[in-house]
Formats: sequence, structure tokens, C-alpha cells
Amino acid sequence: MKIYLKSLAVIGVFILLGGGVFIYSGLYPMGADTRHNKLTYWLLETLRERSIARAASDINVPSDISSSSRLLAGGADYNDMCAGCHLKPGKTQSDFTLGLYPTPPNLTLNGNEHGHSNHDEEQYAQQRQFWIIKHGVKASGMPAWAPGHDDERIWDMVAFLNRLPDLSPAQYQILTARGNDSGGHKH
Repeated sequence: MKIYLKSLAVIGVFILLGGGVFIYSGLYPMGADTRHNKLTYWLLETLRERSIARAASDINVPSDISSSSRLLAGGADYNDMCAGCHLKPGKTQSDFTLGLYPTPPNLTLNGNEHGHSNHDEEQYAQQRQFWIIKHGVKASGMPAWAPGHDDERIWDMVAFLNRLPDLSPAQYQILTARGNDSGGHKH
């Protein structure tokens, strides 16, 4: 048994040293124009999804999440802050999204069309959206909006995201027009 444990310890040390040498070698391509290998991609995706699922699971979704006031307030914010990466109805890409890796999801599509449908439950989707908007995602280009936006304003964006896949370009234009208040938030 002692030999077995010693062997495991030696193997562990070699793995750590090999990993350290690889990290410090600079051999792994970090350019956004070079895709991760399948193992790295799987590890990062799994880590991100499991982390968000754990962190978002206790978030309480407001009962008025479908209200028209939330939809209108969230639409203007989405247009100003999100559409450049996550697109508008009728658009499939932008110059900006072409250079990002990982590519931001096209939120004008239903969840199963943009690759984030691991959980079909509507409440979980709303909890997940709220958490991501509030906290952002490291090393993805998704910023944390919490420093300048209170929870109510973030929930307004979630309300808009719930309707976004069903909007035509004309409906989107109407719902995202900002009135005379240039960025203020009213409820």
C-alpha cells in the first residue's frame, strides 16, 4: 500500500511539474483567432456552466418579470449595451462578433438555437440571465453590469431577453426606442 501511495504521489508531482512547464512555455495559443482544442473547450464550458448553475440557483425571479414596463425599460438598455455583441432581430453577425472568441450567443434566437439550452426550465433561464448580466463571465468579453446597474434594471433586461427571440425587426425598433430620458431608469 505504501508503494502505491508513493507512486501516486510521484505521478502527481510529475503531472504538476509538466503542467507548470507547459504553462510557462507559452506554447498554448491565446489569440482569439485560434480556437481552443476540444478538451480545453469542454473544460472551460463545463466549468462556466456548472459555476453559473450553482450561483444562480437561489436567485428569486420577480413576479412581475413579464410586465410591459420591464419589457420597455429593458429593451432600451439591451439596444444600448448588448446588441453590439448579442445582435438584433434580422442580424446574424456583426464586425464585432466576428472577432470575439468565444462567440457571444445570438440572443435573438431561442435558447436551443444559440447553444444555451442545457436547462429548459424558464425560471432557471431567467436566474441564469440575471446572474450573467449582473456578474459577467471571466475571459469571455461579457462584462459585469452590476457596478452601474441595480437589480431592478438588470431584471428589466431579463424581461426583454424573454421576449427578444419572438420580435420582428420592426417590433424590436419600437420596443428599444429610448424616450427623452437618456439612460435613466424609472419603475
